[in-house]
Amino acid sequence: MPDLVQIDRRLTEPRPRNTEPRPEGAVPRLPPWLRRGATHFPSVQALKSDLRRLHLHTVCESARCPNIHECFHRGAATFMILGNLCTRGCGFCSVPKGSAARHEFTLDPDEPANVAAMAARLRLRYVVITSVNRDDLPDGGSTHFAQTVREVRRALPDARVEVLTPDFRGDLDAVARVLDAAPQVFNHNMETVPHLYRRVRPQARYAQSLDVLAFAKRHRPESLTKSGLMVGLGERHEQVEELLRDLRAADVDAVTIGQYLQPTRRNLPVSEYVRPEQFEEYRRYGLALGFRAVFSGPFVRSSYMADQVNEQASRAVD
Repeated sequence: MPDLVQIDRRLTEPRPRNTEPRPEGAVPRLPPWLRRGATHFPSVQALKSDLRRLHLHTVCESARCPNIHECFHRGAATFMILGNLCTRGCGFCSVPKGSAARHEFTLDPDEPANVAAMAARLRLRYVVITSVNRDDLPDGGSTHFAQTVREVRRALPDARVEVLTPDFRGDLDAVARVLDAAPQVFNHNMETVPHLYRRVRPQARYAQSLDVLAFAKRHRPESLTKSGLMVGLGERHEQVEELLRDLRAADVDAVTIGQYLQPTRRNLPVSEYVRPEQFEEYRRYGLALGFRAVFSGPFVRSSYMADQVNEQASRAVD
């Protein structure tokens, strides 16, 4: 199976770093290794149409993922549940934001069954379920999340299920509720290094996210634990390495590292386009720390090729 970093590195020959200072506030020019030519509009539109018929959302669409054409073309998608309005205002994310005081945040009672029906229609062998943050709900939406996992497992008993959850405001009972639905993989993203949290994730706490991941492994040791982070937001190399060490200390099994790309003008600007060679260095460093799998590359996202991350991590155990 090809390594994602090697694929990324073949996209371009190494070029020297541009050391000329940019005007303050200027966005760096998109480098060759982040340009994609292949598009699959018919596949994308067909899958979107099926999703809308069941009133379903995907993070692929709402977060403007650069891999959407590739993934939708091969019939893969990451379901996003609990609606399409998030109660938080993270600077990197383009998922629509809303205030519980200004919007009616109703849960669709048919959503768990509809996710299962769509996953079965796509004949998925690996199902990834994520959600918006629902800080307006007493349980953070964890009961609905767990019910969705159970419906998918009932419809596709041979499929593996990965959940990518919010932090549930540190409510470990809510985390346990999702884990008790028996997903094979529990994923919660750290997103960035500690000193950028106030700007990138102002309503989250670094230590709290680490606690969620550590608790997940203690509560359900048989589940693979996983986390993801973005680079290119102004972090330093040694800060990324510190974050990786913190994740290993929390007994996290797998990690994904990808390039932050500004999804809209309202989101945080890109500070740096990290070269493929640096992603390879992060991959090697993570493996040396003892992670079972490290997927690191410009186009890597938390749920991108999630089945391959799981397979690599599973092989590391055998």
